[in-house]
Amino acid sequence: MPTEQYSQEDYERDFLESKEVNRLALEHALDIRKFEIDLYWKRATYFWTFIAATLAGFVAVRAASKPSQVTTDLSVLLANLGLVFSFAWYCVNRGSKYWQENWEYHVDMLETKLSGPLYKVFMSRQEPRGTDEKVRHVLTGPSPFSVSKINQLISVFVTIMWLILLLYSLPAFSREADINLLYLALCSLSAAMCIAFFVYGRSYHEGLWHRAKIRSAVVKNDV
Repeated sequence: MPTEQYSQEDYERDFLESKEVNRLALEHALDIRKFEIDLYWKRATYFWTFIAATLAGFVAVRAASKPSQVTTDLSVLLANLGLVFSFAWYCVNRGSKYWQENWEYHVDMLETKLSGPLYKVFMSRQEPRGTDEKVRHVLTGPSPFSVSKINQLISVFVTIMWLILLLYSLPAFSREADINLLYLALCSLSAAMCIAFFVYGRSYHEGLWHRAKIRSAVVKNDV
């Protein structure tokens, strides 16, 4: 079942011609948008907990004892965990933003006839005048920063930081040294998982075929 292009006329026919359908669709879009925002920050807390615990373990291993094979092994293991968790957090941030924007676009399309262009009208302060106002504006005034974009950039920073820590934890490269199969396996698994997030972690947007069954139930008394 292939997908089809969905035009402005299709959208107006399905959602805007009937006022009741328009109202219900707008209510659902607003509710799901709020739900997606709540999930966004819950997911961020979830990943921060894992990443912070992994970083604490990494620091403890590096600081608690003298360098040895065991501490190196644990450092490489924890750095790989931190790298995968951080990259997963970055991907989840992008996925959450994708679905949040989906419902924001629906609100933009649905709101006009019922509540006016509320979400499409931006209001802000006047531009600061004079040195004093400009300094106050820079220090305490609002600015159109995107909270979700900043959070996403932080996830990129943390991912790069874990990659640096992983490279720092690995022994110095030498052609004469034997290949450490544990390190090779851990790094290969981490790389494979990060690639899998991009290849297999995307939402499915193609056509779907559904299968359904229903069972019957009757009363049959013994005669």
